[in-house]
Amino acid sequence: MIVAEDSYEVTEPTIDSHIVRLKASGADVFFNITTPKFAAQAIKKNAELDWHPLHFLNNVSSSIGSVIKPAGFEAAQGIVSSQYLKDPTDPQWKTDKGMIAWNQFLDKYYPEANRADASVMYAYTVAQGLEHVLRACGDNLTRQNIMKQAANLRDLELDGLLPGIKVNTSATDFAPLSQLQLMRFKGE
Repeated sequence: MIVAEDSYEVTEPTIDSHIVRLKASGADVFFNITTPKFAAQAIKKNAELDWHPLHFLNNVSSSIGSVIKPAGFEAAQGIVSSQYLKDPTDPQWKTDKGMIAWNQFLDKYYPEANRADASVMYAYTVAQGLEHVLRACGDNLTRQNIMKQAANLRDLELDGLLPGIKVNTSATDFAPLSQLQLMRFKGE
């Protein structure tokens, strides 16, 4: 049962009053569909209010560097989200071939990058996909051929994607991903 809904404007400086209203509703599940700045505020405010609903966070706002760390690691414990990219802060990827390639790319082209920001991994992975499409085009870089190649990706594995997540497109489905993995935040 949905007991409350609340929306915010991205021009608001804070969403604290929205979180207070949602807590007052008695909700025991919180679907947090916010942009990163407001996700961090919501996580922090939940902790300040000692409100601990089952917290689902959209994957756009699940970056450790730009959301979880600013909100506070302790405040984010147990949050459930979904992901399709490798988390650059997760030590399990330290020796991963794709992560090593990503770090080498950043060392060469973007050494000042915030490597804890998931947006950096996202940009790299999208760029890899675009590179694949352009290489498939060969010398025929017409709009028609670029669209044809972009609509014919089959089981493309990119360095930043989690194992098992593959890019697939067709002439009737341009969405590149149809898989996600659930995750629960624990520790740092």
